[in-house]
Amino acid sequence: MESALGYEKELDSHVKRERAAVKLASKVGELLYDKGIELVLFRNHLLDTTISEILNLHKYSRNVVNKPIDVFTTSDLAEELLKMDLRPSKLDIGKLANEWLTEKANYSTKREFLENKLSGFEIGNAEAQAPRDVVLYGFGRIGRLAARELIKQAGKGQQLRLRAIVTRGGSDADIIKRASLLSNDSVHGAFKGTVDVDLERKAIIMNGNPVLMIDARNPEDIDYTAYGISNALVIDNTGVFTDREALGRHLKAKGVSKVLLTAPGKEVPNVVYGINQGTLDLENENIFSAASCTTNAISPILKVINDKYGVVKGHIETVHAYTNDQNLLDNMHNKSRRGRSAAINMVITSTGAGKAVTKVIPELQDKLTANAVRVPTPNGSLAILSLELNGSTNVEDINAAIKGAALDGDLVNQIFYSFDPELVSSDIIGNTCCSVFDSHATIVSNDGKNVVLYAWYDNEFGYTKQVIRMAKYVTKVRRAIYY
Repeated sequence: MESALGYEKELDSHVKRERAAVKLASKVGELLYDKGIELVLFRNHLLDTTISEILNLHKYSRNVVNKPIDVFTTSDLAEELLKMDLRPSKLDIGKLANEWLTEKANYSTKREFLENKLSGFEIGNAEAQAPRDVVLYGFGRIGRLAARELIKQAGKGQQLRLRAIVTRGGSDADIIKRASLLSNDSVHGAFKGTVDVDLERKAIIMNGNPVLMIDARNPEDIDYTAYGISNALVIDNTGVFTDREALGRHLKAKGVSKVLLTAPGKEVPNVVYGINQGTLDLENENIFSAASCTTNAISPILKVINDKYGVVKGHIETVHAYTNDQNLLDNMHNKSRRGRSAAINMVITSTGAGKAVTKVIPELQDKLTANAVRVPTPNGSLAILSLELNGSTNVEDINAAIKGAALDGDLVNQIFYSFDPELVSSDIIGNTCCSVFDSHATIVSNDGKNVVLYAWYDNEFGYTKQVIRMAKYVTKVRRAIYY
């Protein structure tokens, strides 16, 4: 009898949590589409998330802050936020919930608490932001993920508007095929939205947003103003144009004001958002690079470690998913080993991430070597950082430093601190952070001066999120953020 009562009590408790999660999901949608306010839970997206996923995120959040974070508190706070007159913003409901549970003795109501924490977020407290037009130049792996994210984030108070996609080939068959590739992805799954084709307008309609498909051979030949596009940011994801002169061709097109490259760039600022974007001269510089996926993965971890301990020297080895640059089957290739079949071989190759990171963290100049091994997996990569430190440390201190950076400060969007002892590459696909720190894999030598750290990364989606963050930064359409 006691066992049966215990079962019913536990089941009833779970059902109540599910109901609270349903309430939270409802408020997340209302806040985004009615007020332009995006809620996240310690950086994790809550929009288009299942009820079970919301409950699992709360479980993860409790581990992050080592304090109880419950779905009843987050759903109540979200309901209260909906009643407030706040301008478009991005709010971490997990951080707010943790602060409420810690500080609630100082406030008479949740509303009073929120008004105090979000002072300055009220409507009219800042100039209204005009959204900026975006053009995707190229529509490959990164381009399609960028399109998904830009469309997903569209709504009242939107920051970036995807207006056009430029490709070579504008036939009806080309447009239909590209729409299909957008809708269905073998790695990232189906697009959680609607995709329709308007062949008469040469457009793909994504969640009701008409995006023009422009056929062009040369960047400078396009007159974007003829399509009603002006002051646009071009995100070049072709990999064809990588230096200042080549990328500058985009600026010769009518209607373009800035260019962002989704690859390492030459003679242009290379930026890992969260670390060195503050060094940019946005008034006088119009061409930027978001560096590489690997540079984005290793730089946040290296930043934390170098700031706390100082890096004497180190080696970075990346275990990287294969890419379109490799051959599916053995064939001619202009680079050593890459001509061998990507699907059945581990392939030693080079990476420029070791040098590229010094453009982001200059103190590491001449201290790092790097190499790469391409492996037979389509997405999901791993960086192994073997470092000699100035100071002595241990596993607990190293992990605590990374965890602190993942929870608070400038790198909360870049570092995801994983507690999972069973973590494998497929588990990090879709992670919004560019660096997933594997806390269970940390190794420290007996003298405490040599460490081996493991950082996973979704080399497609995690990197794309960094590109979008950079795009918002260089176009100055940044929302108020409470993290």
